Order: sequence, then structure tokens, then C-alpha cells
Amino acid sequence: MPPPTSGAVLPTVKSLQDCADYHQVLEPYLPQLYTLPDRIFATLGDVDGLKDIYTSTNPAISGLAFAIALMPVFLLVSEINRNFSQVDRVWSILPTVYHAHYALWARLNGMDTQKVDNVLAFSVVWSLRLTFNYWRKGGYEIGSEDYRWNIIKDKIGAFGLFILNIIFISSVQSVLLWAVTAPAYILLLSTRLSPFMQTPDYIISRAMIGLVILEFFADNQMWNYQQSKKQYQKTAQVPKGSGFTRTQLDRGFITTGLWRFSRHPNFAAEQAIWLCLYAWGCVASETYFNWSVAGVTGYMLVFAGSTPLTEWITSGKYPDYKVYQQRVGRFIPSLFFGKSWDEAEMERSSKVNGGKR
Repeated sequence: MPPPTSGAVLPTVKSLQDCADYHQVLEPYLPQLYTLPDRIFATLGDVDGLKDIYTSTNPAISGLAFAIALMPVFLLVSEINRNFSQVDRVWSILPTVYHAHYALWARLNGMDTQKVDNVLAFSVVWSLRLTFNYWRKGGYEIGSEDYRWNIIKDKIGAFGLFILNIIFISSVQSVLLWAVTAPAYILLLSTRLSPFMQTPDYIISRAMIGLVILEFFADNQMWNYQQSKKQYQKTAQVPKGSGFTRTQLDRGFITTGLWRFSRHPNFAAEQAIWLCLYAWGCVASETYFNWSVAGVTGYMLVFAGSTPLTEWITSGKYPDYKVYQQRVGRFIPSLFFGKSWDEAEMERSSKVNGGKR
């Protein structure tokens, strides 16, 4: 595939399938990554010049360039502060920044934006939910850090964590938050041939909003449980109106509501959201598989790696958690396999373990 001609910001697509062809829509524009820094530095202070660079650069490439530019920032800040949750603090924000970027770029270039506007609307709701939950758990407090990083440090040492920071924490994660939004680029390209929302677009976009609502309920159920447990540990009294029993609070982890059916309903919904966005890109481009799968695959691999670590820590603190693991699916409810979860059986297990917490 020859490189795009001078001034060709977007590829020429003749079919919806072309919109998802990596060799047409992304690969030819990768050289822009090398020239973009010099172009920006040459026009610093010239607002019109910077705007021209923005509108004349392929939007997927400028988004990727921004993700790469953030990598040394994350690395430097995390090493100076010895706090490895720098990417965590913007995890709920950056995908929406990229979605807003696609919508803005399309507007400035006079393109139809109905599809990317719907993606952005979902993304804003998603960001508000996740940012609020991270904030109320103290994630933005000075010195706040994911407790799992210290456990990893104990396993691999300070130097090992430094290497991990270089090759994954501050680098891969930054690019991943761009990559997971790549279907929005495919949707942007598809609007040149199919500019308006169709029934499948509405179904998928509304399903994504529904999954955000599910996450919201899961978050609130966990928050209410943790707050009730905290008060119970202080007063030795079950908080009035909490909806929890003494046994449930003694157990140490939530087993009610959505958590009765899935050990991580919020994680399940989160992964489903980005699978839906990928599926939306496939539907819009009339493909069953395309290059943007790399983003959602990487996103799910993060959960595949972090969730077992979280559960290993939890099972070490609460003996009943192993019973919970046997009866409740990690992400997908065990409707047809396993013994399923039963409160009475959990209470009996708690007594067998001698009430150890």
C-alpha cells in the first residue's frame, strides 16, 4: 500500500470494510508520528499554525502521539513520588479525552459526527461514574496508591518494579487507553459512507449505557458494604438500615446483590463495555474481526492479570472467600456449572472455620 498523497489526512475508503483495513487506515499514516514533534515545535506560539497541524494530522495518529508523549510524564512523576498509581488517576479520563478528540477533529474538518458524538456521550457518562467512584475511595488523595503495587514490589523488588514501570505501568497502559478507543476511529471513517445512526448503532450504544448503570449499582453495593463493615468494626453493632447481617459483615467481603451472582460484576461490565465498542466498530465496518481488537484484548488482559492477584490477597485475609470462589463465577455467573452460592452454606462454612476473620 503506497503512502497517502500529500494533504490526504484520511484514507480514501470505497466500502465500509475498507474503514477497518489496517493497511489502508492506519499503517500508511504511522510516519506522521516521526514528523509531528518537529512540526509542533516549529509552530509553538502560533495558534493558527497549531490548529492547522491538528486538523491536517490523521486523528488516530495524533491520539497515539499524545499517548506516547504521556509515557515519560507518567514515568518521571511515579519515580519521583515513588507512587505507581499515576496512570490509575487518569484511567477514567483519558478514553473520554480520546473520544472527544475524534469528535472535535471531525467537526473541525466538516464531517458528520452523529456516531462519534454518541460514542462521546457514552464515554462522558462512563468517565463520570468511574471518576466519582475512584474519588470517593480516596484515589485522588495525596499519597494514595493501589495497595497491589507494594505487594508486587515485595515479590520482584524495587529494581524489578522500576523495570515494570518502564515496560508496562507508565508505557503500555498509556498506549492501551488510546488503543481501546480505536473503534471510534473506525466509526469516524464509516460516517463518510454511512453518516447516520442505524438501528444496530442505537442498540449497541444504549447497551453500553446500560452496562455503565450496572457498574454504578455494583459500585454502590460494594461501597455500602464497606462503609457498613467499617462502622461495624468500630462499634461492634450492625448499622441500622444497612441491610446486612452480623454474619455477612463478619465475613469481610460482600456476597449480596449483584455480588451474589458474580465475584466482580463491575469488572465484568467494564470489559463488556469495551467489547461492545469493538463490536460497534465491527458492525459499522461490516467486518467480523479487525485490528482494533488489539485494544480491547489488551484491556481484558489487564483484568486477567490483576483480578487473580486481588483474589489471592482477599482469600489470604478471609478464609470463606475460597468457598465463595467455588460457588460464584469470577465474572460470568455460574448458572449452569458449579454448586452456586448459598447464604446458609456460607454461614455454616464460617462456623467450621471458627469465625476467623
